[in-house]
Amino acid sequence: MDKKGDPEFDIGFYESVLRRSPDYTEVIEILGGLYTRQGRIADGLRMDRRLVRHLPENPTAHYNLGCSLALMKRPTDALRALRRAVDLGYTDADWMEQDPDLKDLRKRPEFGDLLRELKHAD
Repeated sequence: MDKKGDPEFDIGFYESVLRRSPDYTEVIEILGGLYTRQGRIADGLRMDRRLVRHLPENPTAHYNLGCSLALMKRPTDALRALRRAVDLGYTDADWMEQDPDLKDLRKRPEFGDLLRELKHAD
């Protein structure tokens, strides 16, 4: 059987790497994305929180945390994480505006405020 492109195989592989190297931030980030794409949102959130603990000044880590929190229907926490991402230097307003993970936040005024602020910072 061809394992190429098999997300469950990839998850197992990266989980085994992470067991041997629990501080391997690139693997933590990859696993977070894989879990989320497989619908394992709570596991993705766990990885995003772990990554933020390891890289507290990384804007992308905070952005990904915001996405996971939004998917978990925690809009206040999601907006707080996105605010932190922007404060740390996250700049991709176009992606934030279309990111499917954030679709439930789009109707919230705080999201619109954050997006406008980000667009005017260019």
